[in-house]
Amino acid sequence: MLLAFSVAPSGTGRADGSVHDAVAAAVKVVRDSGLPNRTSSMFTEVEGSWDEVFDVVRRATEAVLPFGSRVSLVIKADIRPGYEGEIDAKLVRLERALDATDS
Repeated sequence: MLLAFSVAPSGTGRADGSVHDAVAAAVKVVRDSGLPNRTSSMFTEVEGSWDEVFDVVRRATEAVLPFGSRVSLVIKADIRPGYEGEIDAKLVRLERALDATDS
C-alpha cells in the first residue's frame, strides 16, 4: 500500500498560523518507522502493509494532538496487492512516459 497523508493542528493560538513544529513531530514518527517514505510541502507518502501504514498514520496524528485543540487528517491510498517499491517505481514510470513524449 502506498499512502499519502497530511496532518495538521488547528486552534494553535499562533498569530502566524504556522504548524511546522507539529508537522515536524508527525514526520519524525514516519521517518523513525523505517518504512519507505517521502515528504513534500503538502503531503507525506509512506509505503508498507495496511497495518504498518495505518499504525504510522495513527502515531503521527497522535504526535500532532498536543499542538492544537483539534487535528485535520487527509488520506489518499493506492492499494495494489503484490506490489512493493511503488513509492519510487511510479515516479520512474512517469519520467519514462514524459521522456517518450519528448521524442
